[in-house]
Amino acid sequence: MSQVNPTPRKKLFVSHKDESIRMFKSPIADAMSRVHFAIPLALYVPVILFFSYRAFFVIDHPAWMAALVLLGGLLFWTFTEYMLHRFVFHYHPKSKLGQRIHFIAHGVHHDYPNDSMRLVLPPSISLPLAVLFYGLFHLVWGPALAAPFYAGFVLGYLLYDELHYATHHANINAPWFQKLKKHHMKHHYQDPDMGFGVSNFLWDWIFRTGFRKDSKVNR
Repeated sequence: MSQVNPTPRKKLFVSHKDESIRMFKSPIADAMSRVHFAIPLALYVPVILFFSYRAFFVIDHPAWMAALVLLGGLLFWTFTEYMLHRFVFHYHPKSKLGQRIHFIAHGVHHDYPNDSMRLVLPPSISLPLAVLFYGLFHLVWGPALAAPFYAGFVLGYLLYDELHYATHHANINAPWFQKLKKHHMKHHYQDPDMGFGVSNFLWDWIFRTGFRKDSKVNR
């Protein structure tokens, strides 16, 4: 009896080596699309410290309230991360322009997932978003509560960026990190329509977009 071979699985990446392709004709634009993982640290650690200082030492409300609101901002980031990844980064437009924008924003990362210079958001994207979100929080919460909420939100973003880099390039033996890394690798190499949390599993668990514990990474 002849054995029927299963249909080969479509390859979900072009290369998982640490290599980078040119995305823009302009050398300046192309250089700006590549970012060292330390750049977000240099940009946003001072932001977190500034708004934390305002929240705990300048604005007149109890420290416990500032801490609670800061944690709320951190939690809100995890939700924002999940929603952006699932519904914006993995939206598949039909127009050529839309497809080009999608490739620049996220598609290139799935084609070359271990490109070490395209694992954190470039400042040309993260800085305008940072200003936009602060304006939104200031409008909704007012200046007193916006400070701790924004500090927690930016801390969440920074953890996301650095953990994203780490899942692709760091060797950390801690069990929590290995679970996080396995979760993200399954998103890349098993099913890109599942596992949208990068810094955490919370919203994948809530919205049932996580992976089974016994599933393996397929490269």
